[in-house]
Formats: sequence, C-alpha cells, structure tokens
Amino acid sequence: MDVGMYAVIAFLLPLIGAVFVVLTGKSPNLRETVTIVTSVLTFGVVCRIVPEVVAGNAVEFTFLEVVPGLPIAFKVEPLGMLYALIASGLWILTSIYAIGYMRGHHETNQTRFYTCFAIAIFAALGIAFSANMFTLFIFYEVLTFSTFPLVTHAGTPEAIKGGRIYLGVLVFTSVTFLLLAVIWTWVVAGTLDFQQGGILAGKADNGVLAILLALYVFGTGKAGVMPFHRWLPNAMVAPTPVSALLHAVAVVKAGVFTVMKVVIYIFGLDLIQETGINSLIMWAAAGTILLSSLIAMRQDNLKARLAYSTVSQLSYIVLGALLATKYSVLGGSMHIAMHAFGKITLFFCAGAIMVASHKTKVSELDGIGYKMPFTMVAFFIGTLSIIGIPPLGGSWSKWYLALGAADAGQTVMVGVFMVSSLLNIAYLIPIPMRAFLFKTKEAHAAEHHDGHDHHH
Repeated sequence: MDVGMYAVIAFLLPLIGAVFVVLTGKSPNLRETVTIVTSVLTFGVVCRIVPEVVAGNAVEFTFLEVVPGLPIAFKVEPLGMLYALIASGLWILTSIYAIGYMRGHHETNQTRFYTCFAIAIFAALGIAFSANMFTLFIFYEVLTFSTFPLVTHAGTPEAIKGGRIYLGVLVFTSVTFLLLAVIWTWVVAGTLDFQQGGILAGKADNGVLAILLALYVFGTGKAGVMPFHRWLPNAMVAPTPVSALLHAVAVVKAGVFTVMKVVIYIFGLDLIQETGINSLIMWAAAGTILLSSLIAMRQDNLKARLAYSTVSQLSYIVLGALLATKYSVLGGSMHIAMHAFGKITLFFCAGAIMVASHKTKVSELDGIGYKMPFTMVAFFIGTLSIIGIPPLGGSWSKWYLALGAADAGQTVMVGVFMVSSLLNIAYLIPIPMRAFLFKTKEAHAAEHHDGHDHHH
C-alpha cells in the first residue's frame, strides 16, 4: 500500500470515529468503546508512517486542486510527524480520562462532546500533515469551530461568554491577519507550498517581509502571543478534558506548530537571519513569556494559573522559531512535545482534584497531598518538567532554546528564558508545597483543640 495512503487513513479515522460516536450515542458503553478504539487505531496508523519519514521517504497525497497551483494536499515531514504523534497519542489518554471525568461529573451532552473531540483530532492531523499553507489554514479553521462547542459545553453564562471570547479572538486573528498573510504570500511568491529553505527569499523587500512575519505570528491566535491570548484563560470554563485538548493535545499546539512551519518552510531560517526581520517581533514573544508568568503568579484559581502558564510556555516556542537558528528551532520543537506531556499531566491532576474534592483554588490545597498522594506526586513531576529541572523533558528543550538564543547573538533572550524559568518555579512549586508541607485547616483545628484539653 502506498505510504501516502497511511497519512490519509490516519487523518480520516477520527472523522469516521465521530460518525460512529453519533450512531452509538444512545449506548454510553458502546460510544466510549468507539472513542477508545478509534484513538488507538489512529495512533497506530500514525506510528506506521514514522519509519518512512525517518528514512526520508516522501509521504505525500493530493486531494484536489482548488485553483491551479493551490491544492488541498498532504506531505508529512518531521515536525508534522511530531505533532501528529502528540495529538493522536494524547487523544488515547484524554479519551480514557474523559470517560472517568464525564461520568464522575455526570456531565450532559456527552455524545456531542466525544463527537466534537474526534473532529478536533481530525483537524489537528490535517494541520500536521498539510503540504501547504492553504491546506493548513482550512484545517486551522475546522479546529476552531469544532472546539467551540467543547468550550461552551457547560452551557452556563460563563461558559457561553468564554466561548464567545474564544471564537471571537481566534476567528478575528485568523481572518484579519492570517488570511491576509496567506493571500499576500500567494501573490508575492506565487505558491503556498511548504519548502525546505522557504519560498519568500528574494520575492519582497525587508519591510514587506517584516510585516508578513508579524501578520503570521499575531494571526495565529492559537499561539497566544499577547495581546491575542485572552481566549485561553477564558476557555477555562470548559471541562478538564477539554482544557487538556486546548492546552496540551491540539489547539495551542496547532498555533505554535503553524508559527514553526511558517518560519521554517515559508520564510526559511537563512532569510530571517540575513534580513533581521525578526528583531521587533521577538520582543512580543519575550514580553508574553514574562508578563503571562507574572500574571500566573497572581491567579488563585488553579486552572487559571495553568492557563497563563500555557500562554507563557507557548511563547517559548514562538521565540524559538523567531530566533531562527538550528538549535532554537530544535528546542522549540522539543518544547512542543515537552509542554504537551507536562501540561496534560497538570490539567489532569487539576481535574482529579476538582472531581474528588471539589477544590478549584490554589489556596484551598493545603494538605491535599495526604488525601491524593498519587495525583499530587504526578503534579509535582509535571511541574519539575515544565520548570526544566534535569533530567526531565523541559530541561532539554530549554537548553536548546537558550543555546539557540546564544547562537543568534541574542544575549537578552537567553536572559528571558532564564528569568522565566525562575518565574515558573514561583507560580508552580507552591502548589505541591501546599499539598505536602502545609496542614489542612481541619488538622490545624484538631491540634489547637488538643492543646486546650491539656491546659485544663
């Protein structure tokens, strides 16, 4: 069988799964089985493509040409392979988690939930495998609209407001900036294909290129560069499995993945280095890294703190792309994977705490480590990885990011990575510390009570 077909099967499986989820909606057990089976099959097929990509074989497939030179087409390269593995692999975990969570919480509209979730994974794989910016843009929009019902899942006024901000920011940025950038690129370069070394070299002057780069970075609202980050904290109203999908599996990863693809395959690293068109826009990413870390420190709601942490960590990847050195791009790619696993762990823990003890605030977590030791140990490990304590994942991605910044001669950016890692400690470590080192209010009261008895 042609390898290109595997990419198509992998990408269509979640869509087929979505149809079967709808058909089996009346029987929860069957519906959940469909979800799990589809996710495992999808991941299996994605894994089947890996050896081909590693061997350097072309994994390509063209669906149809919309206008000459503008096809809806797939081409799998290493970065897309990484994103596809993360999205399909974490879909399995999120599905298993979602079943327990949705049942434990007695959530309504579960069929709609699993259906939209599957469509979101379909869109994520479409983005991962896109051969050109046109195809990527289409699936980017499918991802936005398929996740909207998930954000508004609860149906409460907060959920609907959160969903409105979510859709508003993402649609506004993608239609106003990203679409403009895509059309402009098409006019200037005559193609939208992702090519090694980029397609824009010698096609436009530096001023135009700098504007284009800014349009791409801010237009990719899912990457959450300030001021277009508000949708992320506002989407916290969604159930925890959705937060995991937004923050770890598909949505924000689609954003930073798009920025990476644009930098590597539309502009090309050499072009960015030679022209210096990245000099201003890097500060937007650096500012986002630091500001959102400071905002995270002030959040008492656990999911809000994690949401601002995500905003910060995403800009690490955006900055890695914009530094445009071999090491910074490698570090950014590794950070996509690290953050996916680290942040999904933290959100799963937050959801477990909420379902088991109905606590949502950091200030309420004193002593919870004794009631939920496994959960809080997992939270602690996820925390250490995101901070970047060796030998955990974050230490490697941050090392390459810092190396890339040094390589680009951007000493200040090396400082930004270092300072923000200290801020990561400041907003994450207090959570496991409270869980294990502080006593619960009840324990305090009991001790106080004992003391009184002795005095008499």
